[in-house]
Amino acid sequence: MSTTKKAYIAGGCFWGMEDLFRTRPGVIDTEVGYQGGQNDNPTYKYHPGHAEGIEIIYDTDKTSFREILDFFFRMHNPTTVDQQGNDMGSSYRSAIFYQNDEEKAIAEEMIRIVNASGKWEGDVVTTLEPFVPFWQAEPEHQDYLVKNPNGYTCHFLRFEESFLKEKA
Repeated sequence: MSTTKKAYIAGGCFWGMEDLFRTRPGVIDTEVGYQGGQNDNPTYKYHPGHAEGIEIIYDTDKTSFREILDFFFRMHNPTTVDQQGNDMGSSYRSAIFYQNDEEKAIAEEMIRIVNASGKWEGDVVTTLEPFVPFWQAEPEHQDYLVKNPNGYTCHFLRFEESFLKEKA
Protein backbone atom coordinates (compact mmCIF):
# COMPACT_ATOMS: atom_id res chain seq x y z
CA MET A 1 0.00 0.00 0.00
CA SER A 2 1.61 3.24 -1.14
CA THR A 3 1.69 6.42 0.87
CA THR A 4 1.59 9.91 -0.54
CA LYS A 5 3.30 12.93 0.94
CA LYS A 6 3.79 16.53 -0.06
CA ALA A 7 7.02 18.49 -0.38
CA TYR A 8 7.32 22.27 -0.68
CA ILE A 9 10.30 23.90 -2.35
CA ALA A 10 11.21 27.09 -4.15
CA GLY A 11 14.10 27.68 -6.52
CA GLY A 12 13.33 30.45 -8.97
CA CYS A 13 10.47 30.80 -11.42
CA PHE A 14 7.90 28.17 -10.59
CA TRP A 15 7.11 27.36 -14.24
CA GLY A 16 10.46 25.69 -14.94
CA MET A 17 10.61 23.87 -11.63
CA GLU A 18 7.16 22.40 -12.11
CA ASP A 19 7.96 21.34 -15.67
CA LEU A 20 11.04 19.35 -14.59
CA PHE A 21 9.47 17.79 -11.50
CA ARG A 22 6.22 16.70 -13.16
CA THR A 23 7.94 13.82 -14.96
CA ARG A 24 10.08 12.54 -12.07
CA PRO A 25 9.52 8.94 -11.00
CA GLY A 26 7.18 8.84 -8.03
CA VAL A 27 5.80 12.36 -8.53
CA ILE A 28 2.02 12.14 -8.68
CA ASP A 29 1.14 15.81 -9.09
CA THR A 30 2.57 19.32 -8.89
CA GLU A 31 1.04 22.72 -8.24
CA VAL A 32 2.72 26.11 -8.45
CA GLY A 33 2.10 28.81 -5.90
CA TYR A 34 3.40 31.27 -3.35
CA GLN A 35 4.86 30.59 0.06
CA GLY A 36 6.67 32.33 2.88
CA GLY A 37 5.48 35.89 2.38
CA GLN A 38 3.63 38.69 4.03
CA ASN A 39 0.06 38.47 2.78
CA ASP A 40 -2.79 36.00 2.56
CA ASN A 41 -4.18 35.15 -0.86
CA PRO A 42 -1.14 36.37 -2.80
CA THR A 43 -1.33 36.83 -6.56
CA TYR A 44 1.24 36.88 -9.33
CA LYS A 45 1.06 40.68 -9.33
CA TYR A 46 1.16 41.02 -5.53
CA HIS A 47 3.06 38.48 -3.42
CA PRO A 48 5.43 40.48 -1.17
CA GLY A 49 8.02 38.24 0.44
CA HIS A 50 6.55 35.08 -1.03
CA ALA A 51 8.74 32.69 -2.97
CA GLU A 52 7.46 31.25 -6.22
CA GLY A 53 7.35 27.61 -5.23
CA ILE A 54 5.88 24.25 -5.96
CA GLU A 55 3.91 21.68 -4.06
CA ILE A 56 4.98 18.17 -5.01
CA ILE A 57 2.72 15.24 -4.22
CA TYR A 58 4.75 12.05 -4.32
CA ASP A 59 4.45 8.32 -3.74
CA THR A 60 6.82 7.29 -0.94
CA ASP A 61 7.09 3.78 -2.41
CA LYS A 62 8.67 5.26 -5.56
CA THR A 63 10.67 8.25 -4.33
CA SER A 64 11.72 9.92 -1.10
CA PHE A 65 12.04 13.43 0.24
CA ARG A 66 15.83 12.98 0.04
CA GLU A 67 15.61 12.06 -3.67
CA ILE A 68 13.34 15.04 -4.36
CA LEU A 69 15.92 17.33 -2.73
CA ASP A 70 18.74 15.65 -4.64
CA PHE A 71 17.01 16.53 -7.93
CA PHE A 72 16.16 20.01 -6.62
CA PHE A 73 19.85 20.74 -5.99
CA ARG A 74 20.76 19.56 -9.50
CA MET A 75 18.10 21.49 -11.46
CA HIS A 76 18.57 25.01 -10.11
CA ASN A 77 21.51 27.00 -8.78
CA PRO A 78 21.27 26.87 -4.97
CA THR A 79 24.30 29.17 -4.54
CA THR A 80 22.75 32.45 -5.70
CA VAL A 81 20.90 34.63 -3.22
CA ASP A 82 17.45 35.67 -4.45
CA GLN A 83 18.24 34.87 -8.07
CA GLN A 84 17.84 32.24 -10.75
CA GLY A 85 19.01 33.19 -14.23
CA ASN A 86 17.66 36.63 -15.11
CA ASP A 87 15.04 36.49 -12.34
CA MET A 88 16.01 38.51 -9.28
CA GLY A 89 14.32 39.20 -5.96
CA SER A 90 13.12 37.25 -2.94
CA SER A 91 10.40 35.65 -5.10
CA TYR A 92 13.19 33.66 -6.75
CA ARG A 93 15.03 32.52 -3.63
CA SER A 94 16.04 28.94 -3.08
CA ALA A 95 14.06 27.57 -0.14
CA ILE A 96 12.87 24.35 1.41
CA PHE A 97 9.70 24.66 3.48
CA TYR A 98 10.07 21.75 5.91
CA GLN A 99 7.00 20.31 7.58
CA ASN A 100 8.64 18.49 10.49
CA ASP A 101 11.96 17.81 12.19
CA GLU A 102 12.67 14.82 9.95
CA GLU A 103 12.37 16.90 6.77
CA LYS A 104 14.53 19.63 8.30
CA ALA A 105 17.23 17.09 9.20
CA ILE A 106 17.15 15.60 5.68
CA ALA A 107 17.40 19.09 4.17
CA GLU A 108 20.38 19.94 6.41
CA GLU A 109 22.04 16.65 5.46
CA MET A 110 21.48 17.29 1.73
CA ILE A 111 22.99 20.78 2.01
CA ARG A 112 26.07 19.27 3.67
CA ILE A 113 26.31 16.64 0.91
CA VAL A 114 25.91 19.21 -1.88
CA ASN A 115 28.50 21.54 -0.33
CA ALA A 116 30.95 18.66 0.20
CA SER A 117 30.57 17.53 -3.42
CA GLY A 118 32.35 20.63 -4.73
CA LYS A 119 30.13 20.60 -7.83
CA TRP A 120 28.92 24.15 -7.27
CA GLU A 121 31.45 26.98 -7.15
CA GLY A 122 29.93 28.50 -4.02
CA ASP A 123 28.16 27.25 -0.92
CA VAL A 124 24.44 26.49 -0.88
CA VAL A 125 22.38 29.49 0.29
CA THR A 126 19.05 27.63 0.22
CA THR A 127 17.00 28.73 3.22
CA LEU A 128 15.28 26.23 5.47
CA GLU A 129 11.94 27.73 6.43
CA PRO A 130 9.23 26.19 8.60
CA PHE A 131 6.13 25.28 6.62
CA VAL A 132 3.63 28.09 6.23
CA PRO A 133 0.51 28.08 4.06
CA PHE A 134 1.05 27.35 0.39
CA TRP A 135 -1.14 29.56 -1.76
CA GLN A 136 -1.97 28.04 -5.14
CA ALA A 137 -1.13 30.33 -8.07
CA GLU A 138 -3.70 31.39 -10.62
CA PRO A 139 -4.88 28.77 -13.17
CA GLU A 140 -2.91 30.32 -16.04
CA HIS A 141 0.34 29.57 -14.15
CA GLN A 142 -0.45 25.90 -13.53
CA ASP A 143 1.24 23.63 -16.10
CA TYR A 144 2.42 26.81 -17.83
CA LEU A 145 5.14 25.19 -19.96
CA VAL A 146 2.78 22.44 -21.07
CA LYS A 147 0.36 25.11 -22.29
CA ASN A 148 3.22 27.29 -23.62
CA PRO A 149 5.99 24.92 -24.75
CA ASN A 150 8.23 27.78 -25.89
CA GLY A 151 7.71 29.74 -22.66
CA TYR A 152 10.48 31.10 -20.47
CA THR A 153 12.45 28.90 -18.11
CA CYS A 154 15.89 29.13 -16.51
CA HIS A 155 15.74 25.59 -15.16
CA PHE A 156 17.58 22.59 -16.56
CA LEU A 157 19.39 19.60 -15.16
CA ARG A 158 22.90 20.87 -14.37
CA PHE A 159 24.27 17.56 -13.13
CA GLU A 160 23.12 14.14 -14.36
CA GLU A 161 24.84 12.32 -11.53
CA SER A 162 23.04 12.25 -8.20
CA PHE A 163 24.61 13.83 -5.13
CA LEU A 164 23.59 10.66 -3.31
CA LYS A 165 26.02 7.77 -3.41
CA GLU A 166 23.19 5.28 -3.25
CA LYS A 167 19.43 5.57 -3.20
CA ALA A 168 18.01 6.14 0.25
